[in-house]
Amino acid sequence: MKVFVIIGHQNPGSFNHAVTSCVLNTLKELGRDTFYHDLYAEKFDPIVPHAEIADENLLPPLVKQHIQELKQSDGIVIVHPNWWGTPPAILKGWADRVLRSGFAYRFGPNGREQFFNDKTVQVFSTSNTPRDVEIQVYGDPLEVFWKTIVFGLCGCRSFERRNFEPIIVSSHEERTTWLDEVREIIQRRFR
Repeated sequence: MKVFVIIGHQNPGSFNHAVTSCVLNTLKELGRDTFYHDLYAEKFDPIVPHAEIADENLLPPLVKQHIQELKQSDGIVIVHPNWWGTPPAILKGWADRVLRSGFAYRFGPNGREQFFNDKTVQVFSTSNTPRDVEIQVYGDPLEVFWKTIVFGLCGCRSFERRNFEPIIVSSHEERTTWLDEVREIIQRRFR
C-alpha cells in the first residue's frame, strides 16, 4: 500500500506539522510506502493558468509529479488548518490543479465518471472554532468541502475527517492525546 501525504501549513513548528509527523511515522511503522509533500516548503503555485485547464501537456513538472504519485497511491492523507471555513488557498489551489478533470473525475457522454473509487482518504484539520459552533452555525463547511464536493465528485467511498479544536487554547496534554488519536486512526485506516 502506498499513501500520499500532504500538508498545507506554513509553520514547521505547528500542531499541523506534528500531526503530519505522527502520520508519517505511523505509516512507516505499518510498512507503508509514502509520498510526502509540504506545499509551503515546495512553494507549490496554487494559481491555475487558463491554458493549463484544457492542455495537460502544459502542466508544470511538480503538478505532474503529484498526479503520478496519486495514481500510484491507495490512500491520501491531508493535513491543514481551517481558514475561513476552507483549507488554506495553497491547498485549495492544489486541489484545483491536481485533482483535475480527466484524472480524478470526468464528465463524459454518459455523465460523471469517477476515478478515486478505490482510494482511502483521511483528512486531519485544526480550527479555533468549538465543534458545536462549527456544526450548528456554519454547517461544518470543511466536511462538506472535502467529503461531498471534492472526494464525492471523485468517487471516493472511504472518507473520514477528524478536526481538532479549539487549537488556540489547547493544552500540551490535549495535543498529546490528539496525536495518540491520529496514530490510532492511521493504524485503523491503513492497516
